[in-house]
Formats: sequence, structure tokens, C-alpha cells
Amino acid sequence: MQIALAPMEGLVDDILRDVLTRVGAVDWCVTEFIRVSDRLLPASSFLKLASELEHGAATRAGTPLRVQLLGSDPLCLADNAAFACSLGASAIDLNFGCPAKTVNKSRGGAILLREPDLLHSILREVRRAVPAHIPVTAKMRLGFDHKDGALDCARALVDGGAAQLVVHARTRVEGYKPPAHWEWVAKVRDVVNVPVFANGDIWSVEDWRRCREVSGVEDIMLGRGLVCRPDLARQIAAAKAGALLEPLSWEDLQPLLADFWMQARRKMSPRYAPGRFKQWLSLLTRNYPQAGTLFAQVRRENDCDRLDALLGLDVNAQGFKAAV
Repeated sequence: MQIALAPMEGLVDDILRDVLTRVGAVDWCVTEFIRVSDRLLPASSFLKLASELEHGAATRAGTPLRVQLLGSDPLCLADNAAFACSLGASAIDLNFGCPAKTVNKSRGGAILLREPDLLHSILREVRRAVPAHIPVTAKMRLGFDHKDGALDCARALVDGGAAQLVVHARTRVEGYKPPAHWEWVAKVRDVVNVPVFANGDIWSVEDWRRCREVSGVEDIMLGRGLVCRPDLARQIAAAKAGALLEPLSWEDLQPLLADFWMQARRKMSPRYAPGRFKQWLSLLTRNYPQAGTLFAQVRRENDCDRLDALLGLDVNAQGFKAAV
């Protein structure tokens, strides 16, 4: 079984990837999508969203990173994929699942599931351009507004050269509304000859067990479930091994929250760092009532120094250090 951390635009950036993969049991992760339109992007566009390329294409925990591209021009995507590899990318992932209206209107993400032939062309050109030892993978939904073409899309991607498929088991129109249709992951698995990962609505070990039973696949990709419960991958890995693992307590999470805030403070503008911290904190309220209490205390605070004080952090010559 492999467990992957999903790419989530505007949420799972290099900071959160670093923190979550250090909790453990994540086998690989993916960047937020890098939008490719009509030109070869500069190195800065890749490094902005994939700073791990400067450190062996892996997080601090050693978790491999895949660079995800989004676009509709096969040749332009191929050129950018090859350039990403020259910058150190060890795997290229292609996005055919993004449901955002602005992305879909510009022929990116899930809208391309209406064009299986184009999916095939994109995979074929990217596969040709990327060195043979570097895998090309793809993430798809079950369709744009219906599931009728899901199997044709999966075949097109694999026939074009995809070495793995991640299937978010909903259509674009369904967005993130439950339920995820895990039975369709089983249908995709039956028509392709590459590993298939199930994605969608895995919030707990119990969800994972049901997903495995319905989908028939071992490999999974965790998104919001892992963001809201940072040790979910560890819990699932332990359950797979027949072991019990004590869940992370709110106290256990304190060093992670402090580290996340420290990194946001260092890497981001003071204008944006508080918002990024509050974004993750609000998601943690799903499983940690104490996160709701802390969120209520900080929600209107946008001054970094005052946030330091509210979080019990001191600033010294070496950077940030949690107050005892």
C-alpha cells in the first residue's frame, strides 16, 4: 500500500507539505498545479510552487515530490515537463481533476475529461519529452458533468503513457459533496494495467477500510482528511499492519502548529502569513475542539507580532522558539 498527499491549490504548499510529511507514513506528495498555457515557464515559476526542487525533489522528511502541471496544449506541456525535469523533478503529474471554474473556463483541469483524445495526446507528448526513467502520472475525476466517459478517459491516459492514475471519485459538478463513488475506482482499475489510487472522502481509518472494500484498491491519496487529521496516514498504515496507534493529541500538535507558523513567518509576507496559519487552524477544528477555541482567539488578528504572543512564541536571534 502507498499513501500519497494530494495537491490542493492554495492550501498544501511547501510549508504544509513539510509539516505533514514529517508526521510520517506519506510515501509521496504533489505540488499545487503549475499552470501552463502558451510558453515555456521560467525556473522561478517552478521553484515558487516546488521549492523542494532545490533539495533533491523531496521534503525535509525525505518524502518524494511530484511536480504537477495543468494545461491543454500537449506540446507546451511537454516542453515544460522536460524543463521541470532539468530542474530536478523526479516525477511529473498531470492535472485533469481541478474543478475551479476559472481553470475550467481556460481549458484546464476537469473540463478536459470531455475530450479523451486530447488527454491521450497530452500524455503521449509529455511521455515523449520526459526522460524514460522519470514517471509521468495523472490525476482525474470521474467526468465533468457525468460519469459516462470515465473509463474512456482512464484508458486514454494510460494508453498515452501514464504510469499511475489517481481517481478522485466524483465528477466536477459534484465538487466535494459526499459521497465519493469508490465503486467507480474499481471500474477504472478493471480497464487499465497500471496502479490506481483511490481519492475522496477518506477522513478516518474506518473510511479507508470501506474505501478499500468498495474500490478493491490498496493505494490511496489523502487530501483534506490528512490536513484535518495530520496523523491519518500513520493511523491507516498502522491499521494495515494490524497495529493500534495512539492518535496525536492536541498537545502533540503544538510543535507542528508552531513550526508551521514559524515557516510562514519566514517565507511569506506579513500580510499573508496570518491568513495561511488561520486557514489550517480552521480545518483542524473538524477533529480538535481546542483548535476552535484558538481560532476564536486569533481569527481577527493580522499582526504577526501579536500572533506570536497569542501563540506563546518568542523571537530571538536564532529565529522563533516556542515559549516554555
